[in-house]
This record gives sequence, structure tokens and C-alpha cells, in this order.
Amino acid sequence: MSPLTMLLIAWGAITVVLIVLLIYRSTLTMHEDDQLFLDDSSMHMQEEQLALQRRMSKIQPFVRVLGVASGLLIVVIAGVWIWQGLQSF
Repeated sequence: MSPLTMLLIAWGAITVVLIVLLIYRSTLTMHEDDQLFLDDSSMHMQEEQLALQRRMSKIQPFVRVLGVASGLLIVVIAGVWIWQGLQSF
């Protein structure tokens, strides 16, 4: 198996996980309200919103790391592809 193939497989796996996390984050934000008018009777809504914010803040570092890793891998893949192309001349 060539290094380019292994890099493409790694990039594909990382990108699939990133896409799944982005879809999950978008489903969480669908349930988030833009405005909340709170009184004592709607305290459970505030707790739900805080729980959603905690989940999204837990996901955010993973999204950033996977996004950077995916971007770096695609740059490395392009470099390896160009290098292999130049070596074939």
C-alpha cells in the first residue's frame, strides 16, 4: 500500500468523523432557542438550554482539532501527490 493511499484513508476517516460531529452539533443547535423569557415556572427550559450549551462546548474542541487535522492532511496529500508526479519525470 502506497503512502498516498494510507494518507487518503486517514484523511477520509478523520473527515467522516468531523462530518458526523458537525451534523450532531447542528442537531443540538436546532433545539436551542434564540430568546428565552424566563420566570420561575419555566426554570426547566433554562436548565435544558444550559445542558445544550455544555454539550456543544464539549464538542467544540474535537471539531476544531479534527478540522485542523483534515486540512493539514489534505495539504500533505497534495504535497505527496505533487512530489510523486515530479519523481515520475
